[in-house]
Amino acid sequence: MLSLTGKYALRILGYLAGKPETWVQGSQIAADTGIPANYLSKIMNQLRKKGYVESQRGWGGGFLLKKTVLETRIDEVLTFIEGPRDETTCIFGLRDCDQQDPCPLHERWEAIRGGYHDMLQEVTIGDLRFDQEI
Repeated sequence: MLSLTGKYALRILGYLAGKPETWVQGSQIAADTGIPANYLSKIMNQLRKKGYVESQRGWGGGFLLKKTVLETRIDEVLTFIEGPRDETTCIFGLRDCDQQDPCPLHERWEAIRGGYHDMLQEVTIGDLRFDQEI
């Protein structure tokens, strides 16, 4: 349900949320989260441009999660990283799947999709704090 980039972005933000007010080197984030360094660099650049993290070069630098981001819903982050979600897609990918012409899993998928949507709206970056290594 999430792209790899979306998963990594949330993992990074959760990791940084667990290190409040601490500058963390990109190489340390990559090592601790298991995200390849080149992939991490691209995601960090996006997160920096959006204003979720600050970056600083040199000794004592690295990346820092902005305090205001802790209250950001993960839906906002995922929409920024992945683009808008199509919440009407059939689990089987059928074009004509609705209440009038449902696929075999239509009702169950509607319930799952609704719960998933609610979770994305309710969970914040602050809720993703990692207290252990990933």
